[in-house]
Amino acid sequence: TITINPGGRRLAMEEGRRWEEMPTDCLVSIFLRLGLDDLTISVPFVCKSWAQASLDPGCWRVVDFRTLDLVPWSRFCKGFASRYSLRSFSFSPLMEFVVGRARGSVAELVFPSSSSVSWRDLVHASVKCPGLKRLALPDHLMLEDELRIPELVGGWRNLEELELESKPSSFLALVARIGHDCRRFTRLRVSGLITTEDACVMVNCLPELKCLDLSKSYLTKEQLGVIVNGCKSLERLAVKDCLGFEADEEVASMASNLKVFEHQGSKLLDDSGYETDEPEYQTGIFCW
Repeated sequence: TITINPGGRRLAMEEGRRWEEMPTDCLVSIFLRLGLDDLTISVPFVCKSWAQASLDPGCWRVVDFRTLDLVPWSRFCKGFASRYSLRSFSFSPLMEFVVGRARGSVAELVFPSSSSVSWRDLVHASVKCPGLKRLALPDHLMLEDELRIPELVGGWRNLEELELESKPSSFLALVARIGHDCRRFTRLRVSGLITTEDACVMVNCLPELKCLDLSKSYLTKEQLGVIVNGCKSLERLAVKDCLGFEADEEVASMASNLKVFEHQGSKLLDDSGYETDEPEYQTGIFCW
């Protein structure tokens, strides 16, 4: 194992051999298993050979910003600002740094859930990460930015999997654009008010969809039926903790052809005992 102290100065020793003398390809093989915190504020400052190895794009194929504590006073944020001579931490310089190191090799990109992500960051990812296969978008985008998300899809033609914390206002246009531009797309996760129109666009535009996760959504038996009967390639459907239907015999029969059907916690009524198909649930405003 390699142990890096917070200062990134001391080198681990093993039987008298120095880690900095290890061949670069071996270092890269090790570093690609490290998290973003080590790759950004520790490894490059250990020694020249480690810094050189950390520049290999292979170290940056998986970029998951949700593994980092991005509050401005966290150890990571303070460390990043100090290491790279920034007056204060913000997400955009981190994003540009990581994507720059990757040099187009990012295959999986998970944005933080917070509102620290700007439209400029999304555009930057669209341009600099053309080989993206898996993408998790941030929540709490501004409405005007949500409406523009479909514009980005053309830059991710290899996209296979998309995760959305909540259903954006541009969901219909987004799915249609994915269906047109992303021929390898097979996995989708989204949560929110799922309408019949939403169900139909997934059926019509995502013919190769294999895995769909709608957990924590409002979803009726009718819309569930549209999805299960219409998505002919669907193998796995997760509708856990949903409101709007209960997994009775009819639902079980409907989903019998699926390899995996996860419905734990889903129910027809809310905790107050009211039916969940009342008009306020059809307004498009859905809160948990």
